[in-house]
Amino acid sequence: MKVKSLYSKFAFITIMIMIVSGIISFFLSNAFYQVKLKQQNDEKITNFAFEITDFTSKHPQISLEDYFDHIGVIGYQLLLVNQEGDKHYFGASFREKEIPTVIFEKVVQGEVYHGIRQFPHKTFVTGFFANELKNSIGVPLEFNNKKYALFIRPDIKLLFNEMHILFGWLLVISLLLSILFVLIGTKYLVNPISKLNKATKEIAEGNFSIKLDIDRKDELGHLAVSFTRMSQKLAKVDTLRKELITNISHDIQSPLTNIKGYINLLENSDKSDQEKQKYLSVVNSEVNRLSNVTKQLLLLSSIESKKELMEVITVDVSGQLKSVIHQYQWSIIDSGIMMSYSLPDVSVKGDSSLLYSVWENLLTNAIKYNHENGIIDIELTESKGQVEVVFKDSGVGLDELELERIFDRFYRADTSRGHSVEGTGLGLSIVKSIIDMHQGTIDLTSQKGQGTTFTVVLPKM
Repeated sequence: MKVKSLYSKFAFITIMIMIVSGIISFFLSNAFYQVKLKQQNDEKITNFAFEITDFTSKHPQISLEDYFDHIGVIGYQLLLVNQEGDKHYFGASFREKEIPTVIFEKVVQGEVYHGIRQFPHKTFVTGFFANELKNSIGVPLEFNNKKYALFIRPDIKLLFNEMHILFGWLLVISLLLSILFVLIGTKYLVNPISKLNKATKEIAEGNFSIKLDIDRKDELGHLAVSFTRMSQKLAKVDTLRKELITNISHDIQSPLTNIKGYINLLENSDKSDQEKQKYLSVVNSEVNRLSNVTKQLLLLSSIESKKELMEVITVDVSGQLKSVIHQYQWSIIDSGIMMSYSLPDVSVKGDSSLLYSVWENLLTNAIKYNHENGIIDIELTESKGQVEVVFKDSGVGLDELELERIFDRFYRADTSRGHSVEGTGLGLSIVKSIIDMHQGTIDLTSQKGQGTTFTVVLPKM
């Protein structure tokens, strides 16, 4: 039988477990009868047989045939054998009446035959229900100076007929209901998985707007919630991917178009040397812009692909910050920005060149998006096990939407100035990747028109 769907497989396995469990239970019950109950049953029937013989010996005036007929009616099968070997059956008939003649002779002479206890073990027939003469108790009986052999066993069919029917119906009904509930329960269990499977195929085809109507509190419910969150994140990633491609195309295509246009102008011999020099200056500027984009992309790619290859050394954070400030001193003075800082001697373990890129990006951002005659404040502090660097500016600030996306690649805040402010939109994405590599955190607080504060926390390791 080839089961393909999870529903069919689960139902098939569950039903097979029920069947195998039933078979094992039968064998265990049979074994329990053979080991424990058979001996008890033998003793009980033997005692009852001796009560019969004791009663007949004390009442010689009764009719054996009438007495044994009465015992047969109330639920026993009996065989009475005299010394001559004549047999008289009472009660229900035995299915098998074969028994060695020597046993009759021994019982007549006074031995007790324990047929129930000695009945051979049979796999598919519990001895208690075997309607055979061999599966009986034989005791000697003496009545009116004549010796007999009395064989007796319970008439299981008579004693338990109604119980057989009842238990039979109970077994059939239980089995049918169990199978029905297994099929219903399996459907209930497998249905969410089927929905998840269908949703997975939708995602594979690029459809991330998936809503799963699975409202459960178990593991499948948690899985559905996680799956929905994953699809939402994938949708966001897909949107960012498309924006990334658009931004890369724009940031590369735009300078290439400008370069091509000005080269065409340079080919015009009618232009003066002054105009040609101006065009060359623009071409050079666009080449630098294109070079900067590619360098930033290569840096970001290198950072993400070499996380395990950092050159970890002791880095003088305060020294790096002073060096960055000195490097951009001309830009700070040119913008009329008031610079203040508190840089005590503090060191961390990390990659020197990568951390330098962090301070450089944060400072150039603070300069680039600041107002004329604005303020930049850098504060370096050290606490137990970590170092905190705060860059605070009085610039254009960010609104809530910009705060959510500020670390996305190619995203540029202050779109109203997007064409006038140089940059690739990769700086803060690079900063975030480097800080993550150093197992640190970067947070920012900002208000539109009131400046921005970046807080970098690095473990001293």
